[in-house]
Amino acid sequence: MLVLNLDPSFKPVDGQAINFKALTFYGGEPHIKIEPGFDVNQTVTITQRINSFNALGFICIAADALRRMGVAKINLFIPYFPGARQDRVMVPGEPLTVKVNADIINAIQFNKVTVFDPHSEVTPALLNNCEVITNHTFIEEVMQSIGSNVRLISPDGGALKKIYKVSEYLGGVNVTECSKSRDVKTGKLSGFKVYEDDLNGEDCLIVDDICDGGGTFIGLAEALKAKNAGNLYLAVSHGIFSKGFGVLGDYFTKIYTTNSFTDMENKKVEQIAIQL
Repeated sequence: MLVLNLDPSFKPVDGQAINFKALTFYGGEPHIKIEPGFDVNQTVTITQRINSFNALGFICIAADALRRMGVAKINLFIPYFPGARQDRVMVPGEPLTVKVNADIINAIQFNKVTVFDPHSEVTPALLNNCEVITNHTFIEEVMQSIGSNVRLISPDGGALKKIYKVSEYLGGVNVTECSKSRDVKTGKLSGFKVYEDDLNGEDCLIVDDICDGGGTFIGLAEALKAKNAGNLYLAVSHGIFSKGFGVLGDYFTKIYTTNSFTDMENKKVEQIAIQL
């Protein structure tokens, strides 16, 4: 298999790496020079972590360069899909960002586009030739790392369908449902509820797809402790952690994430590498 890893520190696919040189012009435009010498008749898989719009642009120019070299079949692996949370217009004047990004990727006409644990069903519905990797194996590794029985916690209604599939995959782990309220104009969170009378000191693992600032999980941790929860753990497929780990670390015994968005080092965090 031929692989073009656009992020040199992210190599989730085994195969023959295609060498290239990358640079950014003074005007801010990304540029690539792919070294020849590989079999252009083979399928090439591009891998990239999209944590900026330039990272998406880098995919576009890399695919164009490969096609100009004669490569006919190109696959794409982007574990974190950009704008996946903006999958509906909440107030007038907002963009449908997930569709904007999907349209850009669809225009390149990839043979296959693989994403990891997308935020909702909207992303794979918009992407052509999309393949989804679930979070099942990731959560299984998290459970093994914790090393004891834990109750799975669904943070809100949007996560319910996925967490019951995880529970089924793990053999029927107990699930507790939770909810929250969000002001769509300000984004402010409130009204965290845990639909359990008493957790009786059980350890709890909150499972979700994305952690950005962490407000959801801090509010939920407080609500779980009020229901007599034991140790609290957090597992998120895509860790952004834009506000760091200071407050989160006070609430959770351990935080688990993957390397889908970036690499990180923190004594409270265990990062599990993604392999395609």
